[in-house]
Amino acid sequence: MKITSPAEASSVPEFGLIIVGDEILSGKRADKHMSKVIELLGARGLTLSQVQIVGDSPSRITQLLELAFSTPGVYFSCGGIGATPDDHTRQCAAKALHHELSLHPQAEELIRQRMKDLAKEAGTEYIADHPDNIHRLNMGVFPTGAELIPNPYNKIPGFSCRGGSGVVHFVPGFPVMAWPMIEWVLDNKYKQFHQLSNTAELSLIVYGAMEAALTPHMMGIEASFPGIKVFSLPSVDHPVHGKHIELGVKGSKPIVEEAYVALKQRMIDFGASIGPELVR
Repeated sequence: MKITSPAEASSVPEFGLIIVGDEILSGKRADKHMSKVIELLGARGLTLSQVQIVGDSPSRITQLLELAFSTPGVYFSCGGIGATPDDHTRQCAAKALHHELSLHPQAEELIRQRMKDLAKEAGTEYIADHPDNIHRLNMGVFPTGAELIPNPYNKIPGFSCRGGSGVVHFVPGFPVMAWPMIEWVLDNKYKQFHQLSNTAELSLIVYGAMEAALTPHMMGIEASFPGIKVFSLPSVDHPVHGKHIELGVKGSKPIVEEAYVALKQRMIDFGASIGPELVR
């Protein structure tokens, strides 16, 4: 089973992110993956459509992966693929796919090479059947049919699996490993979609207005320009603009500029105090 983006796809796939770990939900560690994945996608003209954070609960992880595998899109799952008792992602992926778990031959080679490297660095003998080394091989036990994701940091690979509709790419929770692995996936599996996104976002700062008063104008723009989304981001203590509303439009580039001109004119006619204009 080859895990690739369908060449026949006529549109850019949606990208999602799954973050696994009790430490995120408890506050012991702050998530860094979402902002980085947004950056990595953005550098390639792609966008992040959704994010899910789940604790180390096998039932919840399985349920979330079942949904990902059955929903069209590309998902990155960060965390839980180690070999300690609180790592459940590999097992949950197999359960969600109704696949067996097995030691991936290439993963075994990479993990054994890593163990040899560690033994050499420590000046000790590598013992293949040492209980610790046998246990470490669990990090290469993946759902049958999985493809490897190379790990430039320590050789221990991640893996990719395709479900009925969605593809999930599993990487460790450590940013130093996860981020270059995600980049590798984007550049080797989805390069045909780079810079194909035809979306844009334009907005302006509005002072001294209430969202309730602007809502009819927002609805009017969406009604006049099908496919365009109008957004409102209020702020009460911005260090530069103080109390204001960022009001804007996003969607297909050919329509965004026209919709933005119409939105700006509505604000002028409304008598709003307009500040800087923003382009993203």
